[in-house]
Amino acid sequence: MTDPIDTYWQLHLERCKKALEKNRFEVFVAADIQSAGTVFFNEILPGIEVKTAAWGDSMTFLATGILNVINADPGILTIDPFDAQASPEERLERRRQALLADLFFTGSNAVTESGVLVNLDMVGNRVAGITFGPRHVVLFVGRNKLVPTLDDAMQRVKRFAAPANAIRHPGLKTPCVKTAVCADCSSPDRICNTWCITEKSFPKGRIKIILINQDIGL
Repeated sequence: MTDPIDTYWQLHLERCKKALEKNRFEVFVAADIQSAGTVFFNEILPGIEVKTAAWGDSMTFLATGILNVINADPGILTIDPFDAQASPEERLERRRQALLADLFFTGSNAVTESGVLVNLDMVGNRVAGITFGPRHVVLFVGRNKLVPTLDDAMQRVKRFAAPANAIRHPGLKTPCVKTAVCADCSSPDRICNTWCITEKSFPKGRIKIILINQDIGL
């Protein structure tokens, strides 16, 4: 018997796919996180030239296992901005270098049913990479990120994604780490610094999105 929940989300994801494609994104729908990796390797990677790759913080992307495969490819130089062995200064420099990579991986905090990406960043490297620099951007987006409107997207980020992301990073001293509620804080560790609303991909197809019929990521 067909799972009604999966069918429900499949219909929503297909409708969102059409809306995103009208906004010049290149879009794929995957059944689960493993299928998302297969979509990337079978349908995206063969059509682009990649000598350098980088990524912005994304639990969904890491769950695909793609990074391990890319790291093992001798023909691709991976720029790792989150290397724990590197100094903070070196990690920051790598985030700068990542903006000139051929391929940039990350996720999205929210996607509206009208086909708009909504993200909120601490340092800004993730939203910068989405907006400009890397030749190709691939976003991995779980169905839990899909919301009806722009207002809903911003509320999702402030009510859930931002506090949850602060909590998952040990050592951050923000009010939301203790309360799980956004307080519009002025903490030096504040992660809510730069909003990015992406209405269309420019050039067409530069931003590629894999919508995943699974609740995954924050």
